Amino acid sequence: MNLHIVKNRLIKGRVTIPFGASDCARDNETQEVGEELRKLIHARFGRSFHIRQVDSGSCGACESEIIACLNPIYDIQRFGIDFVASPRHADALLVTGPVSRNMALALKKTYDAMPEPKFVISMGECAAAGGAFAGSYYTCSGVQNILPVTFHIPGCPPAPRQIMQSLCAFLNSCR
Repeated sequence: MNLHIVKNRLIKGRVTIPFGASDCARDNETQEVGEELRKLIHARFGRSFHIRQVDSGSCGACESEIIACLNPIYDIQRFGIDFVASPRHADALLVTGPVSRNMALALKKTYDAMPEPKFVISMGECAAAGGAFAGSYYTCSGVQNILPVTFHIPGCPPAPRQIMQSLCAFLNSCR
């Protein structure tokens, strides 16, 4: 097994990219957006902003961008955004995917379990109107057909910084 790893390393060479000045500029932009997020969360909630994320039949691209938001580069938890496992602890429901017929009831139950005030944020083109699955017999063609959507994060999929900026816009709009 170790010989296989060494062989691959020799064939592929170094696969990491050196950290450069452009990366520092992007990190500063992320920090600025994050600080704005922190101020808005503190003004609106006085604590962390808890999100329950539900994949309602997506391809997985939006989820990978959400995971990227949690990695050490963006680390949105340092700005006060936490993803929670229970809808009872959530301030907002973040839904990705076109809502498959099998997920419609589960999505409604998740929404019903949330405390007031309830916010529903749809993310990605599939969640907005079904995306590539629009009109399919197996989908509800968007979250708004199942739940009252408060805000939409556009993109297919949206990049982590775009997610952060959209959450800032959402928090600005719900003052």
